[in-house]
Amino acid sequence: MQEMKDTRRALVRIGYDGRVHKTFRGHQARERFENEVRVLRYLERRNCPNVPRVLEAYPEEPRLVTTSCGQRVEHINEDKVREIFHTLEHDYRVRHEDAYARNITYSPQAGEFCVIDFEFATILDPAAPPGPNLDMPLPDGPRGD
Repeated sequence: MQEMKDTRRALVRIGYDGRVHKTFRGHQARERFENEVRVLRYLERRNCPNVPRVLEAYPEEPRLVTTSCGQRVEHINEDKVREIFHTLEHDYRVRHEDAYARNITYSPQAGEFCVIDFEFATILDPAAPPGPNLDMPLPDGPRGD
């Protein structure tokens, strides 16, 4: 497996089969795992095309296996970033809560930008059950965690 990210919060690796393996660790690891699974499954039910799909979930570890959404985008203008996250919120009723370019990928197969890393996301649909109580990330640029 190829290691993509190794921080206090998560270890993310891409398997040779293209699947993404994310192991949650650190502060509120279980809650962040539960929230990401919950939000991704909600988006799948809403037929949101440009987000990862949950393939396997291991709450006891906590580890999540998802489909890949391409590679991180190195250069994207702020207007496009705002547009992508606005569409997610307006059309699919999910506010990302960490809406930065670091959470956008590009999938050449799909020919579109995708959004990843939903551990802090909020489902805005009042009919959806509430998620776990999370300590939100600081509203800054790239995190050093």
